[in-house]
Amino acid sequence: MTRTIAPSADLGTVGTIVAVAFGVVTILLLLFELRRTRGGGKRPFFVALTGIIATIVLVGAVLRPVSVEASGLSVGPRVLVVADGSRSMLLPEGDGSKTRRAVRDEAIATLAGRGGDVRYAYATFAEGPAVPITLDALSTDDGRPLGAHSDLVAALGSIADSADEPPTAIVVVSDGVLDRPAADHAGDAQNLGLGSLGVPVHTVSTATSAPADASIRAVRLAGAAVAHQPFSIRIDVGCSGGLRCGRVPVALRELADENPAQPIAQGEVDLAGAGDESRSIELSLTLHRAGPRVIEVQIDAPSGDKVHANDKRYLTLDVARDRVRVLHIAGRPTYDVRAMRTWLKGDESVDVVAFFILRTPTDTVGAPSSDLALIPFPVDELFTTHLPSFDAVVLQDFNAATYGLTKHLENLADYVKTGGGLIMVGGPDAFGPGMYAGTPLARALPVKLEPSQAENGVDLGLFTPQITPAGRVAPVLAPLREIIGDTFPDMPGTNIVGAANPGATVLLTHPTLGDEAKMPVLALGEYGTGRTIALTVDGTHRLLFGTFAAERAGRGYGALWDGLLGWLMRDPRFESTALDFPHGCVAGEPSTLRIAPLPGHEGEGKLTVMQLGTGKEVFDGSVPILPDGTAATVELPPLDAGGYAASVQLVPANAGGDGSPKPDDNLTPATRRDFACEEGGDEWADSRPDSTRLAAIAKATGGIAVGPNELDKIKFPEAMLISTQRKTSPIMPAWIWTTLGAALIGAHWVVRRRSGLT
Repeated sequence: MTRTIAPSADLGTVGTIVAVAFGVVTILLLLFELRRTRGGGKRPFFVALTGIIATIVLVGAVLRPVSVEASGLSVGPRVLVVADGSRSMLLPEGDGSKTRRAVRDEAIATLAGRGGDVRYAYATFAEGPAVPITLDALSTDDGRPLGAHSDLVAALGSIADSADEPPTAIVVVSDGVLDRPAADHAGDAQNLGLGSLGVPVHTVSTATSAPADASIRAVRLAGAAVAHQPFSIRIDVGCSGGLRCGRVPVALRELADENPAQPIAQGEVDLAGAGDESRSIELSLTLHRAGPRVIEVQIDAPSGDKVHANDKRYLTLDVARDRVRVLHIAGRPTYDVRAMRTWLKGDESVDVVAFFILRTPTDTVGAPSSDLALIPFPVDELFTTHLPSFDAVVLQDFNAATYGLTKHLENLADYVKTGGGLIMVGGPDAFGPGMYAGTPLARALPVKLEPSQAENGVDLGLFTPQITPAGRVAPVLAPLREIIGDTFPDMPGTNIVGAANPGATVLLTHPTLGDEAKMPVLALGEYGTGRTIALTVDGTHRLLFGTFAAERAGRGYGALWDGLLGWLMRDPRFESTALDFPHGCVAGEPSTLRIAPLPGHEGEGKLTVMQLGTGKEVFDGSVPILPDGTAATVELPPLDAGGYAASVQLVPANAGGDGSPKPDDNLTPATRRDFACEEGGDEWADSRPDSTRLAAIAKATGGIAVGPNELDKIKFPEAMLISTQRKTSPIMPAWIWTTLGAALIGAHWVVRRRSGLT
């Protein structure tokens, strides 16, 4: 309980000030008068004493003071301790004896043990808003720094906007390696996100010196990555912590499926005399395959390097296409070949190189070859030197043996395996009759080929292709089905092929041919990182011209081939699902893969994850797919640092049986996503702490910056008393104050008269 004296509450602040001022002025005037008449009056001491007492009592009569008895609680200041939760806190401090996280936790424990009336609350920050956490949880896995970024501005902004009791002070415990605020903005309080929350921000630096470290501090594209065109990657390399560095080799490698990483560029960075500063090198490279590509960037660090994880970085490049380069080779001029060439030439996004065989070596032409205006077919040049420059190869009714392609089929298979696209279109010299059975290219096709099909590889019976369950939901055929529905025009025969290979997707089948399952007419498959399509008919031109096509304005042909070529090029419009990692992939930590199917797909998603460079399967699982397009998530186990490929195939709900994947028409085309996992990523790229930035933040907000051993320098506001019961009582009744004041004024007047003053 506390007891205080206060003026009457009905007087107000202004009235109190006026009354006190009146009393002070009156006393000053009295003293001035006595000083001026010094020696002229008697007993000046008594005159002054009675005048001062009378004035005080008269002011008291106006103020009518009361005694206030209050009882309540003493509430200490609320202090919010914000701990850095980014992965840079797992780096060692200068001498390497402990991690920055350990220093962080020790500093926070010391703050909490200071005692007093301070009410501490705790939160962590990395990406986005600050996350509340308990003191005990900071030292557990819940408090383990896992953030790929450190955004202090977003954290302070969320604190300022919170509906909780605002803190009277904020203590940030960090190493200063922040994405925001930038170093040149840290000294401006308006850039810290505090808004109207005008509280001091004290900072505690968990490290003041860097470990001995050579690192790749940044990897940047010096332009867009476009297939078949050279582009540059800028690499910043630096050494810190007293590590002596000279010329540091830098190498770029591309990670493929089961093949070792392929070197694509290399150089050296001269760090002699650079101190702790970075120096850059720009390396030029050309990638011939579009889509996500995983690039490994590595330096050879000198001896004494303490942080090895940042000597190697993994970069996922989304390589774009300027135009799709297609090599179209046809064995004879037919209506189907004419339709294909016309469509390819009419698409501005396609750069086509077409070759047509107008005569065979056995044709009787009646003239010497020198008199014929025909160029020799450049088979050797096309399938050795120039093959990687094409995005897709279309073999249409082309005999491999007759035109010398057999010796290059292994090159063509390798081309597909490393990311190329292949379409084989039917005809009298395609598939089995084209002598492809038993060749390396046969392994890349989505259907089986038998040697016996070389002699009996064509069926000339008229038939109507039938769409499979996978074909009804596959985005590849969606544009065509919008035009023609499920009714296809009659086809004038087909090549005879075997069953679909495991993992292949069958979209169209023959109504009568086939043994255990109906024979595929249109099948899609993957081989290595490339894709292949097998179309066993040469009658798709009936979607462009003819009676069936005329009823639909001939739009079906373009819709079919736009979907097939788009799927071959991994156009997102024709993928059944979209794969992404919303929180990235950190080596050694579980990661979340999000699978977003197109609406209308229902069933089960078969997911596999393969390590690039070894071909090792590291995950195999499934996830239910709902028809409303709701994204499904899969928790992947901790992965090592490196590149990976995630692949998803959907089994439609109406596939029948147990729904297990089979080499038939149950599986939709696979969707693939290449991605990289890094141990430290950007947070470990530069291991130098930044206590200067923390000091600038503290200075801008009125706080102080200290080290972990200087926490006593941080001072917090005093505790506040919150009254729960208050009782007031007048010191004297108002009439007594008035009467006493009047009597004392009269007494003062009498003393003045007797002293000779008027």
